[in-house]
Amino acid sequence: MTQQPTETARSLGLTGAVNARDLGGYRTADGRTLRHGVALRADSLSRLTEDDLDALAAHGLRRVVDLRSLVEVREAGPDRIPGLPTAELTRAELSDTPVTVEPVEPSGIALHHLPIFAADFDIYVALRNALADRDAAKQRALLGDGKAAGMMTGLYRWFVTDPVARDRFATVVRLLAAPAGPPLIFHCSAGKDRTGWTAALVLTALGVDRDTVFDDYLLTNERSAALIEQIMDSFGTRGLMKEPALLLPVFLAERAYLEAAFAEVEAGWPSFEAFWRDGLGLDDEVLDGLRANLLV
Repeated sequence: MTQQPTETARSLGLTGAVNARDLGGYRTADGRTLRHGVALRADSLSRLTEDDLDALAAHGLRRVVDLRSLVEVREAGPDRIPGLPTAELTRAELSDTPVTVEPVEPSGIALHHLPIFAADFDIYVALRNALADRDAAKQRALLGDGKAAGMMTGLYRWFVTDPVARDRFATVVRLLAAPAGPPLIFHCSAGKDRTGWTAALVLTALGVDRDTVFDDYLLTNERSAALIEQIMDSFGTRGLMKEPALLLPVFLAERAYLEAAFAEVEAGWPSFEAFWRDGLGLDDEVLDGLRANLLV
């Protein structure tokens, strides 16, 4: 039976990260439940307010995992994380390779910058260039007639086929499974694609049913609806796009995108368990740690 995500996926109530929420409350096939306040997912933490920082600190976080690329960090700024020096955060975030910043105090929050981006078809860069050009014909040629949705489907397949991407997704899972790993929040720019696939991996591994995994993924559309509408209006009024709706396939979470990732898993491995072991390089010890940390 599909669980109702609006009942179980709690918003963290962050003004500067509207898609920040808790995976706690989902039930697994063996009757257990994900703990609240342990595995958190979000959009960018670069726009957090002072009240947001206080709220985030109240969760007792041990780790923040940022999956954004160097280009995204340059555009939006580094994460704001309570207790971590701005200079150290900036140095770590302005890297296209993984960097970890350990907290000054033992009880502080560590940052793990694990950039996941497709060098051959970086959607963020392509869209930035399209907006900067302001040429309606070029924008339609890039995004129209299903091309934007095709780019997104290709990205989700790449999550599964690219060995570097698989390794970085697996690193997030290992951090969640480590004895001193959670409470942990993982995020990208919109909290939708890389964050969505990470959440799908974790929920699937723990035995949450597939319909609920999709419901959690699609909940982004509800949480981000007002922000997406604001962005669409802005693109039009600022003259950046004649047809802002061309970008909707990029901003929305679509079932077909996540289906493409799972289809790629099924095409390359005989089962999700085989993908976990041979695709992600994760073993039973990691799965046991994930269960111990996240389930009651």
